[in-house]
Amino acid sequence: MRTPDRDPAAPWTTLGEWLRHRLPDRVDVSAMLADGRFVDQRGEPVDGSEPYTPHTFLWFHRDLREEPRVPGQVEVLHRDERLVVVDKPPFLSTIPRGGHVVESVVVRLRAALDLPELTPAHRLDRVTSGVLVLTTQRRWRGSYQAMFQDRAVRKTYRALAPWRDDLALPVVVRDHLRKERGQWQVRVVPDAPVNAETRVELEERRGDLAVYRLTPRTGQTHQIRAHLWGLGVPIVGDPLYPEVLDVGVDDFTTPLQLIAHELAFDDPIDGSARRFTSRRELPVAGEAGAGPAGTVG
Repeated sequence: MRTPDRDPAAPWTTLGEWLRHRLPDRVDVSAMLADGRFVDQRGEPVDGSEPYTPHTFLWFHRDLREEPRVPGQVEVLHRDERLVVVDKPPFLSTIPRGGHVVESVVVRLRAALDLPELTPAHRLDRVTSGVLVLTTQRRWRGSYQAMFQDRAVRKTYRALAPWRDDLALPVVVRDHLRKERGQWQVRVVPDAPVNAETRVELEERRGDLAVYRLTPRTGQTHQIRAHLWGLGVPIVGDPLYPEVLDVGVDDFTTPLQLIAHELAFDDPIDGSARRFTSRRELPVAGEAGAGPAGTVG
């Protein structure tokens, strides 16, 4: 944590007062200070009586809740010196975040594969399944992350959503999506420059539902989910579109029917052609128990 750079009207006189203001009520700041669990830049414990000053760094480990096991297996699709590519199940966070720390792809795999520097080159929403690329060491991270940021990766998704006979496909959806702080859904900003583009194709009809193939050119937050909703075919099992549902963070009963199906790119290190495909099928089902060989619990 860091105190603000400049705050001339700051009402706090000590670091302890600022910490009690800054951290949620559920954090027992006084007890943590007494136990020496806040340390400064030198690694020395602070007791909270130190004068409040701007741009002061403090470190601490927060107490973790007892996390329920997220069902499903992380299947390793590929592993080499630079990359680990996995098939992520729904409900498992890519990185430690919020109430999911131990139950995240990174934490599971760092321990299971003995790769302490393992880091994702990109991210998937917690509720999205499919192909996820991670780098094995810090020295490889920048090249692969830049590849995703520069849109040099060809992505294909598959989604299960309602069938509409009046929806003319294929179609390319182009608009401007914006995610406001504190809002769960993204919104379309009319007349703003295009920042989100997705090609939508029909793969097959399944009664009142259909499997759609999505090819995004951009990577805005919730882009595919918002674009299908905008076409009148929101993805089955989506807790945010068309309406925000009150679903508990540990409710694993209704998977989002969206799979990051395939990733392809020219390797930024050696120029080789890379292609990775998910083995998951629609509909995505909840998973439990041990997985097949090549999986990581």
